[in-house]
Amino acid sequence: MKTFAKIRFYYGASVISFIAAGIMVPLLIISRKNHSWILHYFNRLIMILIGGKIVQHGKLDESIDMVVSNHQGIIDIVALEASQDIDFQWVAKKQLFDTPWFGFLLKLPNMIEVDRENKSGLIKLLTDVKNTIQNDKERIIAIFPEGTRTDKQALLPFKGGTRIVAEKLELTIQPIVITNSKRLLNEHNRTAHSATVHITYLEPFKVSKKNKEWYEEMRQKMQKCIDEEENKYKRER
Repeated sequence: MKTFAKIRFYYGASVISFIAAGIMVPLLIISRKNHSWILHYFNRLIMILIGGKIVQHGKLDESIDMVVSNHQGIIDIVALEASQDIDFQWVAKKQLFDTPWFGFLLKLPNMIEVDRENKSGLIKLLTDVKNTIQNDKERIIAIFPEGTRTDKQALLPFKGGTRIVAEKLELTIQPIVITNSKRLLNEHNRTAHSATVHITYLEPFKVSKKNKEWYEEMRQKMQKCIDEEENKYKRER
């Protein structure tokens, strides 16, 4: 069974790579204005081809400025794009933008690049988010505050950049918890299985500078949801 799970992982990774590099990038080059439809449609196709399903708990509030989510791997992005018709503007580290060919998946739809090694990176992030909030009301910022993937149940400490931007711009945020995506395609041990990805939408809220604990309180609510998913339904994050 483990051998089959390994084979299935490489099949799933190949499907994602082929559709992303061989279909989505060329289509984005040809028609950047249709980037949202391209991302939604082909991520839904990826989910079908790798044996994945999606169940949503709650509802995305389309009036928010930003969603924040836990992060296990690429399936988190695939599943969220596949489950919604909203035009997400993902925040990603500079190294991903610099990846040959695949970087076009971020550059062409005008995602937000963050250079963590540059002191001006936070200023650029703040400027880019502010520009979207003010000039592109159809888009919602999407960010992983942990800053990287992890295979642990416990959330990593949240990076400070998300908090600073949210407080400066007084954003309305909706936390999201994604579970079971690692079961579908596990980039950590390179195994894959048929699986249902669960997306739970927590209550949105407007960030207030008066509440200095809001960031940690949000993290604790997300962790509570993650723990309940595992304890009640055996769904790992």
